[in-house]
Formats: sequence, C-alpha cells, structure tokens
Amino acid sequence: MPAPLETRVTDHDLIAGADLNRAVDALFVNAPLRDYDQRARVNDYTLPVLGLGYIATYAKEHGGFNVGVLDAEAHGLGIQRVADIINAIRPRWAGFNLLAPTYSISARIAALLNPDILVMAGGHHAKAAFDLVLHDPRFRHLTALIIGEGETRVSALLDDARDRAHLPKVMWRDPLLGTTGCGIPSGPTQPWLSPNINELPFVNRAFLPQDPYRAQDGRLEANLVCSRGCPYECGFCGAAASVNPEVTIRTRSPLNILEEMDTLHDAYGTTAFRAVDDLFLGARRVIHPAMETFTRARVGERYVWDATGRINVLAREGDDMLRTLTANGLREVALGIESGSARMLEAMDKRITPEMTLTVTRRLLEHGINVKGYFILGYPGESRQDASETIRHVHELWTLSDRLPGTFRASVFTFRPYPGSPVWNDLVNQGYDPQQMQSYSDVDLTDHGADEAMRGRDEFNFTTGLQFGELDLDELNQHLAALSREQYQRTHGHGAAA
Repeated sequence: MPAPLETRVTDHDLIAGADLNRAVDALFVNAPLRDYDQRARVNDYTLPVLGLGYIATYAKEHGGFNVGVLDAEAHGLGIQRVADIINAIRPRWAGFNLLAPTYSISARIAALLNPDILVMAGGHHAKAAFDLVLHDPRFRHLTALIIGEGETRVSALLDDARDRAHLPKVMWRDPLLGTTGCGIPSGPTQPWLSPNINELPFVNRAFLPQDPYRAQDGRLEANLVCSRGCPYECGFCGAAASVNPEVTIRTRSPLNILEEMDTLHDAYGTTAFRAVDDLFLGARRVIHPAMETFTRARVGERYVWDATGRINVLAREGDDMLRTLTANGLREVALGIESGSARMLEAMDKRITPEMTLTVTRRLLEHGINVKGYFILGYPGESRQDASETIRHVHELWTLSDRLPGTFRASVFTFRPYPGSPVWNDLVNQGYDPQQMQSYSDVDLTDHGADEAMRGRDEFNFTTGLQFGELDLDELNQHLAALSREQYQRTHGHGAAA
C-alpha cells in the first residue's frame, strides 16, 4: 500500500547535501550492491560512504560547488531508479566510486545516463582494473577516471573538465582514436595524490544519510577515518602495501581527530565513534600519542569508541596500555583473525598465529574491551581440516568470552577475490579466469528476508560461483549460516552468552 502523500519519500529526499533549487555541479553515486528492483533489500543499515563524503565536502568548501551524494545502497534503490534520479537532477557531472562487487551495477547505471552528463569514476576498482573500465562500452561517456585519492582532482575537474590534461593519474579514452589519455602534471604531484589529511575539512555529515545514527544502545554514533594507507600485506586485501607502492601512509594527529569528535558532539550530540581505518589501533606509533592526548582531554568521561586493531601490535602492548585504552573509552576492537589454521594464516601473510589471537582476545576481554573477529572461509588452498580449525577457533573464542567481562562476536565471510590484491595474480597464474572472478552474483541466506538471524548480513552475501578451497560453495554457505545464526542468538540473548 502506498505511503500517505505527506510522508512519501521523493527523489529529491534521496539526494544528500545538494541545493536542488539551483543547478547541480556533481552528483556522487554510491551504487547499490544489487539491483533492488529485482530483490528488495532486507538489511537495515549500511556503513556510510565516507570517501564520497570527503570528496563532496572538499568540492563544496574549497570550490564552492553545489554537489550532492546519492547513496543508492543506503536507500535500497534499483538500477533504473538510480539512473532516472540522476537524469532528472541533470547534474553537470555524475561520479561513481567503483568497487569490485558493485562495478557491473555502476556500469549499467552509467550506460543509462543522458549523454550530456559528464561521467567521472574513481575508487579501488578504478585503480585495480583501469583498462577494463576504459574499454567498457557502458562507460562510453566516461570523461575522467581518477586513480587514487580524489578530493583535489575532483574539485579541479568540476572547475574545468579540460584540466584533466594536467592532472596526474587522471585517465580517459578517446572515442575516435581509440587511444588512452593520461594527465601530465606541470608541477609536484603530491598535493594532488596525497593531500595532507590534517588539512582536509571534516566530512560534512549532510552528505551522509546514515551518519551519525542512533545505535542500539541509544547513543548517537558516527564513523571516522583516522588514517590513509596500510603498511601490512594481507594477501586478500587490495590495500596491501606491496600492491600500492605509490600510496603515502598518513595518520591524522590526535588533536585533529579529537577536534572532529568534539565538533560532531557539539553539532549532533554524538557520544560514540568508530574509527574504520586500519591504523588507529594498528601501529604503536599511532596508539601511544593518541592515548596521551585522549588521557589529557579526559575522553573516556565523555565518549566511547571502537577501532580496528592489529593482533601482532596489541600482543606487544602491556596491561598498562590496555587499562589506558579502557579508561579512554575504548568499547570494542575489530580484529582480522581470518583463520584458526596456522597454515592458512601463513598463506595469507597475516603474521599472527591462532595462539596469539587467543591471548590477545583474552587480555582484551579481561579488561572489559569487546572484540569483533573477522574470519574467512574458503581461502585458496584451504583444506577441510583448515576450515574445521577455523570453525573450532570461533567456538573457542566464544567460550572464552562466556567467562570474561568483555564479549566476543564473530563475523564470518566466504572468500572472494578482488583485483589488485596480492592473491589475485596468483589465482590468474593458476588458471582462474579474471572475468569470472569479477562476476559476482547474489546468495540469499535470509530465506527472502524471513530468517532474522541473517538479515543484517544480506549486503555481504554474494559469490563468484568459484571454489578456491577443498569445501564446495554449498558447504561453505552452510557453515557461514550456522556460525552467523549462533552469533545472532548470542547477541540477542538466546545463546550461551547474552
């Protein structure tokens, strides 16, 4: 039944941050993970698109441009609906953040746009598979493919599209000559490719429809990016240092981070934060200065926060630092545990062991710090025994948390290869078809939304249809569903640990 007229969401309501009473310079589009015209979305929340938020904020504040963000995933929009909205708004530019799981959908949307709308694209897939994008007929109106961080170059393109000829790592394809062009800078490239992140404006949350948001504990919560780049070498990750040699690893100063937290608190009443990058609790040189600043500012008396941590780094920290983290408001650490098999951890280049994971998790839980562990099943070369060790490891960590102040929750995924990751070329050399490895399809583990335990995972359930380990895909999905259901029961008070 249609919603009453006064509450019906219009297309204009879906555009975040733009003034739609005047011409729009750019509309930045976060494509949906699937075509929701074909199967309705059943999960309730997605992470905000902070990257697009940064780009939109910079364009507005430094260039004075009228820009907006259309988060089609957050709103559960289908492909045709997204294209219709863009064509109705008629921005000068439409920008896409290309990611492997959504690349095909982004391309299908771009193919439906009016030809007078200039198209730009960036994101990890633009870097990892630029030749594919440039030759894709669905991106025939692509005017600029931006490789790497986009704030300064996007703003320059909005000022004048002809600037692409002088912007480093901005690419395009000449439709007449069939040749690829790339900008040739006349000066230093660092300001274009690696801007000083302490000088970037804080993300204008008007561009993010779901951030800050009301968390289950009643707090207003916001997501933060505290660093860019990663020094680690996880085989499955496109951010691995070895495949991103041109990326300058930068961390924000603790005072800059604290200023953004206070700004969000003053503007929205936000009291909970989540650092979504890899380094806030992933390097000693970041942890110690940050905690000194947080202690002086008495952050723990005002805020709580979550962050991603590195097991090998936290293993070297003493109890004094864990007590300091607790006192400063640390609520939960997300750890890339990935496997309970020492053999697979070595294959992934994780530089940790299952025993190290148990020790670090136990010490965090003893201090009342919650732990979220990420796991991968079906990694290339994984045997049935390796998979069993991972499943057993999850249960060991659950059992550990049953008797300690902190809680442990597991988030399990089946392996999917991404272009640009260290393992990608290995798989290609083994004979796997690159095209098929990029052909993602839906896996509905929710029983069409009826299985409440799987609803929150719906956005993450997709597959290439390829088997990389000993277990076939059906068996992997059965393990994934069983572990997810037990975690749901534990989280909602029906398991061994409420």
